[in-house]
Amino acid sequence: MGYIAGIAREQLILFPESLDDYLALDNPMRFIDAWVDSLDLAALGFTDTVPAETGRPGYDPRVLLKLYLYGYLNRIRSSRKLEQECQRNVEVMWLLGKLAPDHKTIADFRKDNLAAFREIFKAFCLLCRQLELFGGELIAIDGSKFKAVNRAKRTFTQTQVKDYLAQIEERLAAYLLDLDQADQIEGATLPSKLSPTELQAKIEQLKSRQDKYQGYLKRMEESDQSQLSLTDPDSRAMPKSPKAPVAYNVQSVVDSKHHLIVAQDVTNEVTDRDQLSPMAVAGKQMVAVEQIKAVADKGYSHGKELKACLEAGIEPYVARPDTSANTKLGLFGKEQFVYDPETDTYTCPTGATLAFRFDTIEKERHIRYYKTSACSKCPLKEKCTRNKEGRRITRWVDEHIIEETQARVQAHPEIMKQRQQLVEHPFGTIKFWWEQGHFLMKGLAKVKAEFSLSTLAYNLRRVLNILGVKRLMAALS
Repeated sequence: MGYIAGIAREQLILFPESLDDYLALDNPMRFIDAWVDSLDLAALGFTDTVPAETGRPGYDPRVLLKLYLYGYLNRIRSSRKLEQECQRNVEVMWLLGKLAPDHKTIADFRKDNLAAFREIFKAFCLLCRQLELFGGELIAIDGSKFKAVNRAKRTFTQTQVKDYLAQIEERLAAYLLDLDQADQIEGATLPSKLSPTELQAKIEQLKSRQDKYQGYLKRMEESDQSQLSLTDPDSRAMPKSPKAPVAYNVQSVVDSKHHLIVAQDVTNEVTDRDQLSPMAVAGKQMVAVEQIKAVADKGYSHGKELKACLEAGIEPYVARPDTSANTKLGLFGKEQFVYDPETDTYTCPTGATLAFRFDTIEKERHIRYYKTSACSKCPLKEKCTRNKEGRRITRWVDEHIIEETQARVQAHPEIMKQRQQLVEHPFGTIKFWWEQGHFLMKGLAKVKAEFSLSTLAYNLRRVLNILGVKRLMAALS
């Protein structure tokens, strides 16, 4: 018994007469080819949709778009690797008609059509809506951090820079003192064990570094930014993430019916606090319904955002985090004070009533203050507050929205559990299985285009699995 034997390399082989014979009728490339050909690329914002009358002919943007869709669908994003696929991959040869653009042409097409890639994602979502693949009952919202083209050592915060400047000033003062001693006592042994020439060189080096950091601080103060990234200026260090990567905050909205992404965006905000209503509204518009439920984790809890969702016909399900400073100190948290809307008062754990005292505007929010005179004689004061004047409770005028949302979350734990199954699956697929958890390009506009291609590829793969190529082709016709 021997091994399975291959054929001799010199043996003649009769290949199929046409390239089309190499692709099965249910190959996804057939749908990509037909779908791209059906699109109005000029209306979607693509450049060079009309060939120039003079000069060397260029590539049809449809050809390059098909190449990128193939690449992202098959975990190939690099323009150089896509160039290689054009020369050796039968599927790509069929898709492009054996055209083989060079890597610069491929890269320039992506760079020159940033906004159009976001529109192409929406165009496929519209096709999914026509095929009734969206449920329109529940959408889940979540964010994830995708690494930027920027090392952590090349990102600075104002606090970091001020600390560096303080350290430099301290070392400069010590070196200058040593230098003064060397000038006063010729031949003296210096504490730093450096010669005057070496000291002078160290001082010049520190002054150069000081000028550099002062320039960084000035740039941040002039731009009113708390961070400065040198390689990719739009990227940010994400302090609440593991190892605090320099990254972008990627947002997605997933419909509950088939786990399809109905809206997506990229921001450099380090938290999700202001992302709930923009993403929920974008998702609602795409599924085209009057009312919808939206679920997100507690990182999206923000009264202003919850209110905006309700005004837009979106019922939010967002857990309320415990942000009370008193709870962290081991004191009574605000959640232990019961509010009575009829009397507009709070009742403390000992039964005392905190009445309304005054209101003010803080950070564009109308805040009301409640207080009681019973704190001075309360036996539990040490467990309640460290303020000598007694405990004060603040209340946003629309805080009932937060309370109603929390009651809704507690009444429907199954929706909160469903959130993880919906919105974390696409991120897991894109970041880990497809290895697209990092961006290749620099700048917010460019990474938005990249993520649009990643999410489009995710939706394409899911719909191909749900309906199959033949049904999708039939839908196009």
